[in-house]
Formats: sequence, C-alpha cells, structure tokens
Amino acid sequence: MGTEPLPPSPFGAGEVHVRLLWIPGSEAAAMAMAAEVLDPAEHRRAAAFQDPPARRRYITAHVGLRVLLGSLVGLAPERISFVRERCGMPKCTEIHGRPAVEGHAKVHFSHSRAGDMALYAVAGAPVGVDVETREAAPSLTDGSAATSRWLAKLHQDERRILTALPSAQRTDAFMSCWVRKEAYFKGIGTGLAAGLDSRYVGFAGDAVRPVEAAPPPPEGWHLVDVPVPAGYRASVALRRTGGTAERAEVGCRRFSLRQGEGG
Repeated sequence: MGTEPLPPSPFGAGEVHVRLLWIPGSEAAAMAMAAEVLDPAEHRRAAAFQDPPARRRYITAHVGLRVLLGSLVGLAPERISFVRERCGMPKCTEIHGRPAVEGHAKVHFSHSRAGDMALYAVAGAPVGVDVETREAAPSLTDGSAATSRWLAKLHQDERRILTALPSAQRTDAFMSCWVRKEAYFKGIGTGLAAGLDSRYVGFAGDAVRPVEAAPPPPEGWHLVDVPVPAGYRASVALRRTGGTAERAEVGCRRFSLRQGEGG
C-alpha cells in the first residue's frame, strides 16, 4: 500500500522512526479502505465529526496509522488491536495512558495530526510526537489578557526566556516549545492534565538563541525537533534507555497510501 516497511523490533537505543503522511494525497485510498480497516470505536469517532473535511482527515490519519503499524508487527491493518497503558500520573492506576498495540509490548508509538499532515513516531521505548500548524499559534506580540493566559501555560523559565525575545520572534518560539511540551506529556502517558507549567521542555534551536541559566530538559528523556514542511512545527519526545551519552536518532520519511508509492 505504498508504505516502506519499518525495521523489526526491537529498535536500537535512542532510535525513533518518524513517518509523515500528507493527507490530501492519501485520502481517496484511505476512504476506500476505511470500512474494512477501522474498528467500531474509530468509526464512531469519525461519525462524530460534523465537518466532512475534518472527518476525512481523521479517517485518513487512522488508516495510515494502522497500515504503518501493521508493516512493523506483521499484521493486516484491520487486525491491529489498540489498548491503553496505565496512566503516567503519580498515584493514578487508571487505564487511560499511552495507546499501545495489543500483544506487542515492545512496540511504542505516538501520532499527531494538524492541518493536512499526520505524523507518526514508532520506537522501542515510550515516545510522544506532536505537530501543529503555525497558523494556529496564538499571537504573543502584545500585553493583552489573551497573551497572558497563553504564557501562564508555560513553565516559569520558559516564560522568562520567551518574554526576553523580540516580540516578532515570540510566536514561533512559543510553537517550538508547545510541540515539545505536547510530545513530552504524550510520552509520559499523562496528556496535558499533568500541568503544562510543571515541566521545562525548552525551545527548538532555530527558534531562540542559546540562553544561559536555562534548565535542562526533563531527566531521562530526549526532546528532538522534527523537520517538517513550511507552516508546521513538530517534535518528538523519547524516553532514554541507555546511558547519559545516548543520543536520539530520528529518521523522518514520508509515506503514502496511494497504490505503488514508496515511503
């Protein structure tokens, strides 16, 4: 189905594979597959979308996820069964944490969708990924109450660094921080309920100059910015599995659901 097979598990330490699906080019194939491939819960969620384009983007992204994971674990897309891990919040034992593939505990994945793009990350350790459109970013060039509300969502050191930037740079810097934050909280299995301002995740290197006295990123995690097309920002968070010298190796490739196209 036009996907390049992912390498077999287990992955190497610090290795995460990122795949980018451009939704418009795969939508027709995904819609043709959806009735057979998606499970009842996914069909219910798709039906809940009131906006037809949004419904089609959801379907295409989820068909893409199933095709991609199926290429890794050796299953047809419709035979992938999703479960939830335990919540990553302290003292919470509920089963509403990271999604997982039933029967394949060594395969960890995360996915995100924004605009016309779906982004997937697959690794041998807990992983989170997030992509956002730059047009969805809040404007942070003034001292309005809306700006203050957005800044309040950040860690105090992130606010300090962001507000020290020239106003024209703040919106892009904020987005680089936001995708890191979303990816990290997905990775630890709490979602944003753990408190966006509770952890420092920092900024992409191209968004802010190096800042002295900035704290390190969360201990035990790699935070890696993913190169994506203009108009988007993306990041991956991967839990460390080796020593402190371990580096994250991120390979980002496109794939398509159109018959005969490779990744």
